[in-house]
Amino acid sequence: MATETRNREKMLAVLTGGCVALWLLNLLVITPLTDSWHSRSARIAGLKKDIEQGNRLIQRESAIHQRWASMRTNALPGNPTVAESQLFKAFDQWAQDSGVTLASQKSQQKETDEGYSTLEWRADLTGNIQSLLKFLYDAEKSPMALKVQSVELTSRDDNGQQLALGLQVSGLILSTNAEQ
Repeated sequence: MATETRNREKMLAVLTGGCVALWLLNLLVITPLTDSWHSRSARIAGLKKDIEQGNRLIQRESAIHQRWASMRTNALPGNPTVAESQLFKAFDQWAQDSGVTLASQKSQQKETDEGYSTLEWRADLTGNIQSLLKFLYDAEKSPMALKVQSVELTSRDDNGQQLALGLQVSGLILSTNAEQ
C-alpha cells in the first residue's frame, strides 16, 4: 500500500509539474507569440488600408492638382486691401446685375496658423424675391473662392414684396508658401 501511495504521489507530482510547465509555457511563450501575431496582423491591415488610400490618391492626382490650381487661381489676393476691393467690386457688380440695393458692407480678416486666412464679408441688401435670388445665384456661381456662411431673409413690408437679405460669406486667402 505504501508503494501505491508513493506511485500516486509521484504521479501527482509529475502531473503538477506538467501543469506548472504548461502554465509557464503558456505564460512565457504562447501568450507573447499570439499577442505579437495579433499586433502584426493589425499593423498589416493598417498598412494595406494606407496603401489602398495612397492608390486612390494616385488615381485622383490630376483631379486634385486641378482643384488645387483652381483654388489658388480663385483665392483672394494676399493683400487685405486688394482682397476687400475685389470683393467690394464683385458685390457691387452682382447688385447692379440683379437690381438689388446694397445697404451696407463690412469685412473682417481672420488669420489661421494653417497657411491660409479668410476674409469674412457681411452685406445687407434689399429688393424683391427675384432680384435677391439673382444676386445669390451670381454670388454662388462666381469662381471666386467664397463660402456662404449665413443667409438671413426678412420681409420689409406686410405683403412680402420688399425683402431684406443679410448675407455673410468668407473668402479664402492663401499665404505665399501655401500657394506652391
